[in-house]
Amino acid sequence: MPNPTRLLLWHDNPGPYLAAIEAAGLAARLQVEALPRQQSPSPGQMAETEALLGWGVPAGLLPRMPKLRWAQSLTAGVEGWLALPDLPPDLILTCARGTHGESMPENILGAIFHVTKPYAAIAEAQKDSRWTRRVAVPLSGKCLGILGLGAIGQEVARLAGALRMEVIGTRRNPAPLPDVEVLPPERTDEVLARADFLLLLLPATAETEDFIDAGRLARMKPGAWLLNFGRGNAIRDADLIAAVRAKRIAGAVLDVFREEPLPASHPFWTTEGILVVPHMGGMHPQRDTVVARLFVDNLARFLDGRPLRQVVDRAAGY
Repeated sequence: MPNPTRLLLWHDNPGPYLAAIEAAGLAARLQVEALPRQQSPSPGQMAETEALLGWGVPAGLLPRMPKLRWAQSLTAGVEGWLALPDLPPDLILTCARGTHGESMPENILGAIFHVTKPYAAIAEAQKDSRWTRRVAVPLSGKCLGILGLGAIGQEVARLAGALRMEVIGTRRNPAPLPDVEVLPPERTDEVLARADFLLLLLPATAETEDFIDAGRLARMKPGAWLLNFGRGNAIRDADLIAAVRAKRIAGAVLDVFREEPLPASHPFWTTEGILVVPHMGGMHPQRDTVVARLFVDNLARFLDGRPLRQVVDRAAGY
């Protein structure tokens, strides 16, 4: 019988992953070790680990892991991994893309409802026993523009279609999709001009750095809302603040930021019309259980020598 594969779970909550490994019948083929995030792997772990699950690793570690062949990131975004100066070229890196499919679309719709339905203001008025008649903005017939029509964007499009919204968006492969008018990225300006709600689901790449700047904000409708649930570096912060303060757009709901937690001194906090959401979009009360399903599928593939799912394209950046 071959020696068991050495697996390191570098995670503070390894329980769901251990349970998934056991349920999948893979435990007998593995030698599994769990390590809290604040601890560093031992020399023996670095020398023998063949597969790794983790949020990320510090520079200088991977070259000291000669047997490591596969690393599974716990996040969909892998810019931290790709920024490593010593990321081995032959290391297979997979991400957790697709594991936000249940929570994030609902949270995005929640943001749209928040800015169109006055329940927050009604709740504040109730504290003073104050009866104030308000009118909600209908979503039927409004245009939702989505920059980044991956799995999350497509599910948001499906749900928005059920609300009778018009949906338009961009993706690198502009093949037709149900529920949405698909355009290539070079036609982004058309999405900006038509959208009543502009949703950013862009990955963090060199091409998306400061993608939403003063020029693109000026192409949006004056009454449009910007929603960023992708990556914080897609927006030039100062340009967005200026646009919202000048009422060139209606406002913004931001779930991601260049620095997290967002510093208390950042003007996003105090700019009227900007809602700061503390990176809630992809969170799920059983997030590790959801990610564990993808992980054990990949783990079985790895042990059998089959192609893995959600392999990161290093050239594309995601």
